[in-house]
Amino acid sequence: MTVSRQRYLRHAALLALALALPLGLGACQSGAGSEDVLGTAADGSAVSAPAAAKAGPAKAGETLGKGPVKVAMLLPLSAGGTAGDRGRKMRDAAALAMADLGNDLITLNVEDTGGNDGRARTLTTGALASGAKLVIGPSEQGAVRQLAAISGANRPLVLALADNYAGAPGVYSVRLNEADSAAAGAAAIAAKGPRKFVLFMAEGEAGKAVEKRVANSLSIYGASLAVALPFGPGGSEKAVADMMALVSDPQAVVIASGGANPAPLVSALKARGVLGKNVTLVGSNRWLEHGIDDPVLQGAYIATLDSAEIGPIAERFRKTYNYEPDVNVAYGYDTVALAAGIASAMGPKGFTRKVIENPTGFRGSTGVFRFRQDGAGERAMPFFRIDKGKLTQIEKSTSGF
Repeated sequence: MTVSRQRYLRHAALLALALALPLGLGACQSGAGSEDVLGTAADGSAVSAPAAAKAGPAKAGETLGKGPVKVAMLLPLSAGGTAGDRGRKMRDAAALAMADLGNDLITLNVEDTGGNDGRARTLTTGALASGAKLVIGPSEQGAVRQLAAISGANRPLVLALADNYAGAPGVYSVRLNEADSAAAGAAAIAAKGPRKFVLFMAEGEAGKAVEKRVANSLSIYGASLAVALPFGPGGSEKAVADMMALVSDPQAVVIASGGANPAPLVSALKARGVLGKNVTLVGSNRWLEHGIDDPVLQGAYIATLDSAEIGPIAERFRKTYNYEPDVNVAYGYDTVALAAGIASAMGPKGFTRKVIENPTGFRGSTGVFRFRQDGAGERAMPFFRIDKGKLTQIEKSTSGF
């Protein structure tokens, strides 16, 4: 048996073991069991799919495997740009997971949404009525919101792939979101001693979700939020002034800026002397959307997934598909591997919220992850420091739970 194959069988066994653990066990702690699957420093940049994978019209469905448990996977395979890139990577990863683990356990029906929200909604409705025990996807926000609004005891579980999706009961957020990143980063700093934190977060429901998660993660270490302040584009100066009127001498500042560039707020904090040498600055994964080469961000900390390292499946994926994997590959592989693990350990009756929400969690290509009752995903992930516009890894794994 090859070393690569041994690692994959071990990967499957770990998933099955997680499922077999009593549901009453407590949450996994920072760094639990993820040392061998997390990688080295990364700059957060995306890796493109092979040039041969071109966008085009929506494709007919593809069926993988011949197992008794039906699973639907909805991906933007023929979409242009980043969406199509991601979809094709996740499809390839799903096929690899089926070959490694799932062919005799599940039948995976892969459908192409084309990146079109209307088509995604139609396919989602069809998947719900198809007898599938689990739906993986879609990645389109509108279709995911529609799913979250549908109730009913017979609705299959959904592992949603939309960006920055907070989750809903029975419709779980797979992709790393800002609340999880900010909570993990805050927890990593609280573990080192600071107790008095300030949080700046985006306005609206997303910001409220961040506040709740960060406060919960800090409580694990006896730390707390002195104040949480929502702010929008152009509101940096006012937000800093409001903070200074309410709090003196914070030990750490967390900025979860949503879609806004965090640099103006960081500049305002530094100009007012808030970010002194004894104050730690924590960002989120969404900072990477704007780039981290602005000198004002130097020294800030971020908990995020390493886009260039996905643990034990990376080498096999490169050999099979002849291009570099990234976290989208990990999402595709792990969701299908999880379905196969449930089918193997418990059969069709195992696809329940109680099983998916196992507080012990599961171990995948990106490390330990679990799903909450409210649909939010929680992950262990590497912890980085911004150094000259690059991410330098400080710890292999941290988590906000």
